Amino acid sequence: MKKHILVAVIFSLFTSLLFAQKTSTDVNVGDIFVIGEVYNDNYKHINFPKANLIIKKGGIATYKHIKGAEVVVTSVDKKKDGSVMATIKLTSKKSFFNSHKFITVAIDEAVRQKELIAK
Repeated sequence: MKKHILVAVIFSLFTSLLFAQKTSTDVNVGDIFVIGEVYNDNYKHINFPKANLIIKKGGIATYKHIKGAEVVVTSVDKKKDGSVMATIKLTSKKSFFNSHKFITVAIDEAVRQKELIAK
């Protein structure tokens, strides 16, 4: 009986250790990603500006040139709730939509949802 209890305790200890590990992407300044293709241009974790703001700045509000573009991480900010926000820019030195130089991203969720693909 003691062996069964000991095995149960050890099993529950190892199981809790497996679930306690957090899967997060270690992102550093200078890491390069590719913007993935999302159904219906519905990017939830990449904070692209709204179409009216793009047009007001003289840009073109289409995602055609954004898909597959290489971006580089310029800064990383860890929030109190554990999420990681990163600022990205295009590696081609151009602007997003010809109007915005930098964009913010919830990096862990964007990688998990394949909005950003590690290169």
